[in-house]
Amino acid sequence: MRFIAIGLMLFACSLSTAQVLTPAQWSYSTTTQSVKIGDEVDLVFKASIDHNWYLYSTEFDCEDGPIKLTFSFAPDPSYELVGKVQPMNPIDKHDNAFECDVKIFKKTAEFRQRVKIRSEMINIAGDFEYQVCTEITGQCVPGSGQFLFDNSKLQVSGIGKNSKETNSKPAIERPNTASIDSTKIGSQQPITSNPPLYSFNGPILDPTLVNDQTQSQSLWGFMFVAFLAGLAALITPCVFPMIPMTVSFFTNRGSKAQALVYGVSIIVIYTLIGALLAPLMGPETANHLSTEWIPNLIFFSVFIVFGLSFLGLFEITLPGSVINKVDQQAEKGGFGGVFFMAFTLVLVSFSCTGPLVGSILVSSAGGEFLKPIAGMFAFAAAFAIPFTLFAIFPGWLKSLPKSGGWLNTVKVVLGFLEIALAFKFLSIADQAFHWRMLDREVNIAIWIAIALLMGIYLMKGFRMPGDTGKDAEGKTVSVLRVSLAIVVFTFAIYLMPGMWGAPLKSLAGYLPPLSTHDFNLLDAQDKQNPNTICDVPKYADFLHLPHGINGYFDYRQAMGCAREQNKPLFIDFTGHGCTNCREMEARVWSDPQVLQRLKNDYVVVALYVDDKTILPESEWYTSAYDKKVKKTIGKQNADLQIAKLNNNAQPFYVLVGKDERVLISPKTHDLKVENFVRFLDEGKRKYQTLFNGKSLR
Repeated sequence: MRFIAIGLMLFACSLSTAQVLTPAQWSYSTTTQSVKIGDEVDLVFKASIDHNWYLYSTEFDCEDGPIKLTFSFAPDPSYELVGKVQPMNPIDKHDNAFECDVKIFKKTAEFRQRVKIRSEMINIAGDFEYQVCTEITGQCVPGSGQFLFDNSKLQVSGIGKNSKETNSKPAIERPNTASIDSTKIGSQQPITSNPPLYSFNGPILDPTLVNDQTQSQSLWGFMFVAFLAGLAALITPCVFPMIPMTVSFFTNRGSKAQALVYGVSIIVIYTLIGALLAPLMGPETANHLSTEWIPNLIFFSVFIVFGLSFLGLFEITLPGSVINKVDQQAEKGGFGGVFFMAFTLVLVSFSCTGPLVGSILVSSAGGEFLKPIAGMFAFAAAFAIPFTLFAIFPGWLKSLPKSGGWLNTVKVVLGFLEIALAFKFLSIADQAFHWRMLDREVNIAIWIAIALLMGIYLMKGFRMPGDTGKDAEGKTVSVLRVSLAIVVFTFAIYLMPGMWGAPLKSLAGYLPPLSTHDFNLLDAQDKQNPNTICDVPKYADFLHLPHGINGYFDYRQAMGCAREQNKPLFIDFTGHGCTNCREMEARVWSDPQVLQRLKNDYVVVALYVDDKTILPESEWYTSAYDKKVKKTIGKQNADLQIAKLNNNAQPFYVLVGKDERVLISPKTHDLKVENFVRFLDEGKRKYQTLFNGKSLR
């Protein structure tokens, strides 16, 4: 059986690619090449950060949040620290997972530490720890490094005019402190304790493929939503009546070629709008806009204004002089005139398309340069195609319904949707300032109220300004309105369990986090039905698992229990500062299918790679991977992940058999519950096949 397992592992390894992520590359320098004793000089630490990744800074008011960058300087008489490490122009960001404000760097980062020179022989050494994350795949990577500034980087001569010393004492001879991580502090003797005898090894997923797939899916999904918005714009009161007018123009004066130019011109105009705004939506500013409280209050106000406009409180229009000038250009004829006619359509329909276009541009503020361009292209394509087709085939016009009060109904429904979506932006500002005005249940209650009002309106329970004609008269309700009302009322009923803590996973990206909920009934039920483990877990006084799962935080202890219970081991490489680890727990682990499997089919161990708890000296060891001493829980868990699995990103989920070999390819951040269920079921089946087909209870 052992040979079968080895063969399966070799085959699986040939189908996968391993990769240790290094999203930040560091360099060190000084602000000057030569100084005198008594002078002060800045040590400069620079990081080059990969695209779509960000580095947490050294200081921010979030004690229980992500890992801050920390520098440790080894004491030496050749220098003296002056003040603290200073971050140079960090970016403010609100971290939704930890509900606090943090400071980050993108693309590049710079930190400076001023020191005073005390000796001609310089020996400034130390190390640092940091965390980098990406919002594209949700991965977070902890890292560390060492630095050494000696006389090869900084020449010291004589005594400076700012020094109060009269004599320069020779520097004390000492070992090279740059290798401090591979020796015991104080005794300077090599660490001789053996590393843990972990033996598991196996295939992993290529994180770069996950990045590309996630980014591609996100862009295509956004374009699909924008395309639907373009179709919705067609059935608004400002746009729909213009279709017959356009057909009449091309039937009397134009050609099919001009009709095609007309459609292309509409697409070009809207796409140019996206291209002009793309620099503002790029990775440097767009993500900043999407997470800061001031822009989100502005976005909230914009959506509310657009929504009230659609409801009929007022109308947003462009100055008539602008429209008239463009219309005059359209009268000149030719292909140039066709372009300006398309421009006229864009301007005249602005009161109805403006809110939709604005919503697309605001929603594209997610750090991708292509998003506003792609979104506007998709919107324009849906908007232009019907105009072009009806211009080429005017006979189709007879099949269109006539304009009437139903168009205002569409507009009112869009207004309700705009107002509902506005609260997504307000919730971000609410969390940033801890106002606690828009907790999760309050947001859900507002959405329920809006959905009920929309359903009652569709059933003609009340009228809005602008409702005229036969469609607004009497109590007869069409089948279409009843069907739409059923959809809206169903949505309201779906939201109601969320008032008592239901995760509402399909809406998780639009609602405040579950941690803001005052009462979570489902979480209380989870804790009433715990699973059985073998003994009291180590570190359980300060480390915890979610959803009432009983498990471990030490690999050896968990492996022993897995063998005793004849179950596979579920290893969760996680971190206190891992935003998407918390998202996976909230949106995937909470699902009853996943939770049932984790509790009944596996022994669960959460290995925190960023925990700072220092272990007893007898448990320290020197890593075979980087030759550094691993003294903390986090350092040892991170070393285990890198050395044995050639991976350093979190979250990272590994299924292991009783022989400590990986059962199937590990899994990374994936919010699709069915994929995670399949992952757990495949691991269970492989365990049963390899280990005598024994039941997993």
